[in-house]
Amino acid sequence: MLSADGARLGFRGVSLGGDIVYGPLDAARCGYERRHRPPSRWCACGFYCLHEASAAIELGCATEYRDTVLLEVAILGAYLRHERGMRFERQRVRRILWPRCACGRPSEGVLDTGEGILGWRALTGSCAICAGHRTLLRFDAYARLGGSGVTAACDERLAPPAPIRASLPPDLSLSLDKAGGPDGLVPQLAAEAALLQARLDWFQLQLGRLTDPTEP
Repeated sequence: MLSADGARLGFRGVSLGGDIVYGPLDAARCGYERRHRPPSRWCACGFYCLHEASAAIELGCATEYRDTVLLEVAILGAYLRHERGMRFERQRVRRILWPRCACGRPSEGVLDTGEGILGWRALTGSCAICAGHRTLLRFDAYARLGGSGVTAACDERLAPPAPIRASLPPDLSLSLDKAGGPDGLVPQLAAEAALLQARLDWFQLQLGRLTDPTEP
């Protein structure tokens, strides 16, 4: 995440803490808004980490985690040890690893995705070619926003985000092959448009009858 003024970077959780933005050096807060100090044995709050980077890379292959980054952190404060990782109170982010660009090339920096939450803009890794005329914040400049000791780079082991594909609604997703090429697709789309127009005329007629008492 990048702050609205472009002066700070932040991170969001992937589950319970998805609505909370944390800084590179920060303390966990309970996502249930309970008044206790994370991590609590009777709650799921706190920062989470895995012992092995390979486990985190495997987790990043899941569809719901394809737009995430891999963080190397230093654990601070109280902690609870689990079989595959730890849940802890405070963390300092040391290294931010981004996946490849959606096109498959190594990411060279980050771009604004057009999404975000109040005060924060969501980012995605991108190569210079895909960035085009948009502002590409290079990794070195991005890392400096995190303060001393923070680095950022592309890790090609990480699964890239799924490429964005434009698609038609299911009832209009006609393939060119089945429609007989562009010449066959145009008449079908024209027929769909005519049908929609006829339905609209009928609805306007019914609406006129309901709103105008003089209408027969």
